[in-house]
Amino acid sequence: MIVVGRDQSRIDEVISEAKAIDGCGPISGEVCDLLEQDEIRALAERIKSQHSQLDVLVNNAGAIFTKKTKTSEGFERTWALNHNAYFLLTSLLKDQLISSPAARVISTASEAHRPGKMRWDDLQYDKRGNMSGWSTYCQSKLANILFTKELARKLDGTDVTANCIHPGFVNTGFSRNNGFIGRLLMALTWPVQRRDSKGAETIVWLAASEAARKHNGDYLYNHRLGKLSKAAKSNEDAAKLWRLSEQMTNTSDLW
Repeated sequence: MIVVGRDQSRIDEVISEAKAIDGCGPISGEVCDLLEQDEIRALAERIKSQHSQLDVLVNNAGAIFTKKTKTSEGFERTWALNHNAYFLLTSLLKDQLISSPAARVISTASEAHRPGKMRWDDLQYDKRGNMSGWSTYCQSKLANILFTKELARKLDGTDVTANCIHPGFVNTGFSRNNGFIGRLLMALTWPVQRRDSKGAETIVWLAASEAARKHNGDYLYNHRLGKLSKAAKSNEDAAKLWRLSEQMTNTSDLW
């Protein structure tokens, strides 16, 4: 298992907790700021130098950024972390996934995709004076589902499956760096929030269960198919997003 995060102390904490669980196999950590594509590329190179196969890839990083600021590469941060990072890392590790028997790609989406809209003319909110942190987050979660749909199609004919999940409203540090909107969201969902272990159940099931192999290109919650918005069902939009994502991450040569 490889744990990726931007904070070495948090990585060490996760590894320590994992090692305390009976049956924990080899586990290591990698520091990477997933907002930055250069760091993602360096991370992928380190992983590829050590592993010829990858059994499971879990794309789980996510945040709401309430202020319109950009990464050093010019991308709005919510989009960069919640979508570009998923797309780029998966693309760079594609060969390791295909080389593994029955590999699985699992991406964390959200019910927040429902009000989401793909603002094709302004995905980075360059044309708007103000940016709604919530609308950018919803757009990114819709993108996670469209990405998964097209990824499954791209990997057709291989043994790799790709699915995404809604973890539920999990009681984590999600709002720690996300300002008022993040804190408000966590406060409003407090009555229905789940333990982090409960939120991870569908991810673990998709990663390890033989029964989960029947799913490919699906959106799941509590081991069941989740309800998709109309926008999330569009094969045309999934293909369009894929083409744009290749341009944003310079990965057209990988597919």
